[in-house]
Amino acid sequence: MILHLVFWCAVLLFFTYFFGAGSKDFHDTFLFSLFIMPITMATTYVSIYKLIPDYLVTKRYGLFILYSIYTLIVSGYLIMVSIFFSLIYLANFEYTQMNPITRNILLVTSGVYLIVVVVSAFKLLKLNLIQAENTKKLETKILETQLKLKEQELNYLKMQIHPHFLFNTLNTMYGFALKKADETPEMILKLSNLLDYLLYQVDKPLVLLIDEINHIKDYIELEKLRFNKRLDVSFNTYNIPENISIAPMLLLPFIENSFKHGHLNNGVLTIKIVLSCTKEQVFFSIENSNSNNNQSRKGIGLENIQKRLDLLYKGKYDLQIENSNNLFKVQLKLNPS
Repeated sequence: MILHLVFWCAVLLFFTYFFGAGSKDFHDTFLFSLFIMPITMATTYVSIYKLIPDYLVTKRYGLFILYSIYTLIVSGYLIMVSIFFSLIYLANFEYTQMNPITRNILLVTSGVYLIVVVVSAFKLLKLNLIQAENTKKLETKILETQLKLKEQELNYLKMQIHPHFLFNTLNTMYGFALKKADETPEMILKLSNLLDYLLYQVDKPLVLLIDEINHIKDYIELEKLRFNKRLDVSFNTYNIPENISIAPMLLLPFIENSFKHGHLNNGVLTIKIVLSCTKEQVFFSIENSNSNNNQSRKGIGLENIQKRLDLLYKGKYDLQIENSNNLFKVQLKLNPS
């Protein structure tokens, strides 16, 4: 309110000097400016509080143009009335006694609309800034929501190790315990390490590739004990740096998928795993024996892995899946940086 009062006082001062140009008597010009002020204020407030926010900003351009014309007609008429009353009260019907500028209808009208246009421009700029700020806040909220959704999806996908592994391993351990086999403590230790990795380490954004390899080895050793002589598995690694990191549990689901869906040919499940690194890429391949009746298999596990790769390494990986009569093969090239 105070700001408005100060502004209109400044406008009154501007009108007094603008309309009093070429005159030494500012008294009559000041009174004339007082006649013009209510019209200027009314036209300005109609513009900034009605025309701009209700019609221009909302893109109702037809109504904006229509009501703007109405406003110009009404304000123009009131300006003419003000000039007429100033002629009566200030110049006693003596046209020549009026200040030269106040006799010029075009200059008087221009002065009024100059204020209206300037204030309207500031109002429009303010509304644009507010709109831009609101848009930025909305975009920020959308991005935050998307990040939370991606984080939840990642957490869900990371937990998609099939429970059949745990169930089968516990059954195997139960059998070993009944036999009082020497391998039972080692099985319990490996399973404990693997569960610790699955339950707690997956919360980390990255883990060392060496750690992932160690847990893959524990997983394979547990499966060896379960399959006994029905398993032929090899896991070879080459040029593994100690400092390279990847997303946790990124490779282990490939292994788990092969053990679950692999087919025993001649009573043996064959799995070959190779992992190697260069300065920029990680190469991983796994293949397992397959059957003619299992060619359409891809597995929910592989779909989940691909979703994780899209979320974490979009544009930085290449995943190839080959499914033939006797062989199911997966190859992954990953740029972890």
